[in-house]
Amino acid sequence: MPPHEGLVHLKEYDIKDSNVELIGSDIDHKVKYNSAATEPAWNDGQIGTQAGLHIWRIENFHVVPLPKNQYGQFYDGDSYIVLYSYTVKDNDGGAADKLGHEIFFWLGSKTSQDEAGTAAYKTVELDEFLHGAATQHREVQQYPSEEFVALFPRLSIKSGGVASGFRHVEEETPKEITTLLRIFKHPAAGRAGSLIVHEVEPTWRSLDDNDVFVLDKGEKIWVWQGNKSSPMEKAKAAQVVHDLTLAKHIDVEVLSQAEARSKIVVDLLGGRDVDQLSFQSARPLQATGHGDSKSDVSSRPKRLLRISDASGQVLFELVKEGQSIRPSDLDGKDIFVFDTGKKIWVWEGSHATRSEKASWIQFTQAYVRYIQDSDANPNAAVTPVAKVVQGHENSAFFKAIAL
Repeated sequence: MPPHEGLVHLKEYDIKDSNVELIGSDIDHKVKYNSAATEPAWNDGQIGTQAGLHIWRIENFHVVPLPKNQYGQFYDGDSYIVLYSYTVKDNDGGAADKLGHEIFFWLGSKTSQDEAGTAAYKTVELDEFLHGAATQHREVQQYPSEEFVALFPRLSIKSGGVASGFRHVEEETPKEITTLLRIFKHPAAGRAGSLIVHEVEPTWRSLDDNDVFVLDKGEKIWVWQGNKSSPMEKAKAAQVVHDLTLAKHIDVEVLSQAEARSKIVVDLLGGRDVDQLSFQSARPLQATGHGDSKSDVSSRPKRLLRISDASGQVLFELVKEGQSIRPSDLDGKDIFVFDTGKKIWVWEGSHATRSEKASWIQFTQAYVRYIQDSDANPNAAVTPVAKVVQGHENSAFFKAIAL
């Protein structure tokens, strides 16, 4: 069945439903802009006027600014909004008299529906406040985009979260094992210094050959260096250990996987009967720590789909599949969904109609369900999704469509 058939049968809410259904009418835009004009988070005199990075966490349906000393630190039980504003270059490479904006709403693997929905809605509201010129990104913890990772020299993801209106994520009661941290350079990292510190399940199954792990057992800290880990990851682990030991003076032992003694760490993580000669490489950003290497976002054929109401009703049609997609394939009167195989871009033409603008979320979500079911890929729902507006496209979009 072609990917544009049967795409409007919605299923029960889960992470792929994190984009709220929005009307998109003129009055809807006015309501959102008026709401944005009274949102304290957007009205600090800097948003939309100054270049820089701003981060907010969703707390009890409110958008709460994150202290700058916590930038790059995220909790898997929370949802966040990240705004990156930058000076746009003119044709001669100089600074133009305007700002470009990238808005990311980041969803932790254990965030609640109320937090995810609030983050999605407030992202649209922030875009309205910025006059609809921003690129919007949905970021899922397990598979962050290259653009998101590149914002942070150090990215840390921990277990836990804040209280919300419907649930409270609490830290597990410490048992014998306190914390296991995985230190690695994400494949999507755009800068040499972009490293991620990710708290994973404290089990030997979380270990892999490519990364460095820090095991904090309370009375002692162990550093386990995978055979294929890089000097950068080892150096970052040393920094993490330094930070952990500032408040408590305990022993630290660093072990390379190649050393026979490093089996101690595997034993401490419940793997006494495990042969540690090799561990399967972990997936890019492991949410559960179970080492399921088959859960990566698989590459698909490139597809270009059109959302158009030119016939009198809004239709979702396949334009191209398995072919090169070029800027000339886009029409400013419609909206296009471009699936690169690893990321989904939504391009909104400057002359798209109100009904077309109102339906892109519904059709994009339906398309995600299609590739999840037809490609037998249960993790298609975590495919990064970004929306750009004609005339305000970012360099990542032009790079993707030119490949």
